[in-house]
Amino acid sequence: MLTLLVFSLSLTAQSSGLEFEIDETYQGDSLTMLSIEEVVITATRNKFNVISPMPTQLLQGKELEKLNSLSVADAIRYFSGVQLKDYGGVGGIKTINVRSLGSAHTAVFYDGMTVGNAQNAQVDLSKYSLDNIEAIELYNGQKSSIFQPARGFFSSNSLYLRSKTPRFEKDEKNHIRAAFKTGSFGLLNPSILYQQKITSDLSLSASAELVDAHGRYKYRYKKEGGYDTTAVRQNGNIRSLRTELTFYLMNKNIGKATLKGYMYNSERGLPGAIVANRFSHNQRQWDRNIFVHASLENSFFKNHGLLANIKFSRDYNRYVDPEYVTLEGALDNRYYQSEWYASLVNKYSIANWWEASLATDFSKNTLSANLYRFPYPTRYSYFVALSTQMQWERLHIQASILGAYVDEQVEQYYKGDNQKVFNPVISASVQPFETNNFRIRAFYKESFRMPTFNDLYYTFVGNSSLRPEFTKQYDVGATWIHNNNNGLLRTASIQADVYYNRVTDKIVAMPSSNLFRWTMMNLGEVEIKGLEVNTDTKFDLPKDFKLNLGLSYTYQKAIDITPKGSTYGDQIPYTPIHSGTVTSFLGWREWDLHYSFIYTGERYSQKANIPVNYVQPWYTHDLAIGWEGKLLRNNLRLSAEVNNVFNQYYDVILNFPMPGRNFRFNLSITI
Repeated sequence: MLTLLVFSLSLTAQSSGLEFEIDETYQGDSLTMLSIEEVVITATRNKFNVISPMPTQLLQGKELEKLNSLSVADAIRYFSGVQLKDYGGVGGIKTINVRSLGSAHTAVFYDGMTVGNAQNAQVDLSKYSLDNIEAIELYNGQKSSIFQPARGFFSSNSLYLRSKTPRFEKDEKNHIRAAFKTGSFGLLNPSILYQQKITSDLSLSASAELVDAHGRYKYRYKKEGGYDTTAVRQNGNIRSLRTELTFYLMNKNIGKATLKGYMYNSERGLPGAIVANRFSHNQRQWDRNIFVHASLENSFFKNHGLLANIKFSRDYNRYVDPEYVTLEGALDNRYYQSEWYASLVNKYSIANWWEASLATDFSKNTLSANLYRFPYPTRYSYFVALSTQMQWERLHIQASILGAYVDEQVEQYYKGDNQKVFNPVISASVQPFETNNFRIRAFYKESFRMPTFNDLYYTFVGNSSLRPEFTKQYDVGATWIHNNNNGLLRTASIQADVYYNRVTDKIVAMPSSNLFRWTMMNLGEVEIKGLEVNTDTKFDLPKDFKLNLGLSYTYQKAIDITPKGSTYGDQIPYTPIHSGTVTSFLGWREWDLHYSFIYTGERYSQKANIPVNYVQPWYTHDLAIGWEGKLLRNNLRLSAEVNNVFNQYYDVILNFPMPGRNFRFNLSITI
């Protein structure tokens, strides 16, 4: 029986790109139950998934912990094909744009549940600290599984954040991890994570984190034909508190269940754009995000799997502009958004090589505000995904038919709208040679998104004549992975993709005088052609040295092809043609040294590719050194970081200057 177990683990390892080493095996023929104290399994997870028909990038575990990153937003800069819209500093808003499809086309999942909202479809990734994150996964197209909520199928790209799950060794009952970060911008960032084993089936995880920073930093301001000066960024302070409580249940009768409560509360200044020699702004923003979600995974009969999710969220947003005076006084806008969401997924294994699933989602979104003549919209969304998956030893095929119905009702001043959509998705992965370390893959996917409430109705932004946005994605790529348990080269992997995206009625948000006022517009049609290459290598060097090297490169032409448009053939705003990253890690016993380089090529800040809209390329070098060891039998880690080593002054978004050289110091202890 143990022989069969070992064989099963070996097959699982081959299919998932894992390496297993098993200390003991038993080769007898007897069916007598054996009692063994322990089977030790060690695994190495590759950065890429070789069998996935969708391109995948992964950061997890120690690699994620040791990056020069404060938040999830900082970490995803190292993924290829990603533009991170960063408005500067600790408190600056940070959103993700994958393959130039726009932030609203990337669904963000936190422990399997979508986050984000109908108000603006923007997820500020600076809210999510890495202290409680175990893994970050980015999927182009969608997650390569048919056992997921319908929302996961409808997104053009998916970013999955997985929090740290309690794991207890024999006789362990609890874990405590405390961390403290400080550094430039007046940063104070304490956090704590507590995990408790309540019973053999039930455990909990509780975490809290405070971020406080004044946000002031020097930057360079140049004006052609004018002057060149150095100023200090103002009104960039932030104070935020994040708390989470999660219960985990693993029971043979109930199945796998989780119940999570989450709260994020912040106040920040909006430093604004540096234009017309204006260096200071006074706008303020408050955010409060609360959600509760429950998930259940079980099987009620042979070959069946069920996944059920339910969630309620309540978001509060307040914006104050003392400089904009109305009849009632200074502008003070308050928005309240609620969402009810439910999802049910049923999967059935028709044969050992063939599975099918049906996923159904429902959500109700409402938005209210303290504004005169506010429309008070309510959106009912219904999503259905019928999927099938066929997997043989050297061929993996997935296909889905997606159906959506969105019914929008507005109380006053506007007319509601509804939309019915059917989208196909097909993907395949094939192993052309005997070795399972090389695969070729391809996918075709159609998706859409409705304009958000802010797109349509926002006081300073809304454009009620906006049309829905439709996308088509084509991708062909390959992944090769080499694993070697002995020798100098431990692992080597490369992933390359060529893609073509077509967007109809693309919606873009262009920043104006400050972070809370934008201009919404349909660009018409956009064509996106791109190439992505990622490599990852790990070496075991003499004298206990370990070396990891990673490289990513993206070439992307994203142009406006609106017929008879005034900017036909021009690159769309804030999309570089060339971008890339280099990451390296050198480890020696308890010490580790990290270096990273990020490059973003030239871009344009507006639709017209003319000199006045030109944005210069930028690049940064980051360094970090760390030590990890024991203190009174407890795990202790110390690290120091220097970011933007050469003090380059640059803008990710024009007129929103980024920090120069800055420092951060980290201390964490696990009991």
